[in-house]
Amino acid sequence: MITGIRFFLFSVLLVFCVACAESSGSVKREGTIKVVTTTAMIGDLVENIAGEKTEVISLMGTGVDPHLYKASAGDVERLAGADMIFYNGLHLEGKITDVLAQMKKSGIFTVGVAEGIDKSLLLSPEEYEGYYDPHIWFDVTLWKKATRIVMEAFSLYDPQNAGIYRQNAESYLEELDLLQSYVREKIALLRHERRVLITAHDAFNYFGRGYGFEVMGLQGISTDSEASVADIQNLSRVIAERRIPAVFVETSISPRYMRALRASVKAKGFDVRIGGSLYSDSMGSPGTEEGSYIGMFRSNVNTIVESLSRSIEVADSKSEAAGDG
Repeated sequence: MITGIRFFLFSVLLVFCVACAESSGSVKREGTIKVVTTTAMIGDLVENIAGEKTEVISLMGTGVDPHLYKASAGDVERLAGADMIFYNGLHLEGKITDVLAQMKKSGIFTVGVAEGIDKSLLLSPEEYEGYYDPHIWFDVTLWKKATRIVMEAFSLYDPQNAGIYRQNAESYLEELDLLQSYVREKIALLRHERRVLITAHDAFNYFGRGYGFEVMGLQGISTDSEASVADIQNLSRVIAERRIPAVFVETSISPRYMRALRASVKAKGFDVRIGGSLYSDSMGSPGTEEGSYIGMFRSNVNTIVESLSRSIEVADSKSEAAGDG
């Protein structure tokens, strides 16, 4: 009964906020453009393209899991008062999809960034049950396409400054090219047989495809699903049999499942390391290097390569010591 009352009150608030936005006029062509984004990755992209032309608010901060995120009353007010809304799409923000749809219906300029990418470039594994993988930011090539989508959206909304948005986008694309080169050079240091990335959930499939990693996630595409005992047992068996040296936790997901996985592997006679913490569905704290898309990506690659390389050295030294004995 309480849940029903809350839902009713939230619906009333949503209608009220949207009505206020409509009456005040949600579109303006002069002055600062008020932008609300769902994830910080998209917020960072918007700031790189629009710069001083915008005032950007990202709803989902450091360590927030977008799969589980629920819009608060304050979020609804922010969305309703925005000139433009950018979200990832492809069901990443599953809990607030209806709210975003309502904002678009009310006339607010709303863009699903990932949904604008050619579907032939997206992954839709069988286990995703007909859905596309939404984690496009883990392939720099796809993020470059997202850059152009955001640039085109601003140029359409604010054609007077289209030249500025285009220039900013070209500068950012050059930075992404440098990032791509760094990533490939760093990964080249890692032996091919050790390019196996095991994380808490299926967030890194595009990374695997783009950079030659075999990727396995304990949970599915969304953290809304629970890892079962069978999931843990099956994956731990693979790790033990193949002697995969390290697995990784994620900053936006509780590490309890990965700890259970490690314990299960140890019970099978192999001691797998927790190789480090990766940024998956959120970035680092604002103002830090990892608080930007490029810094977050570099941090992940450094953690993956250095941890797996270090794990190899440890495993090799143990094998050599055992052989000498």
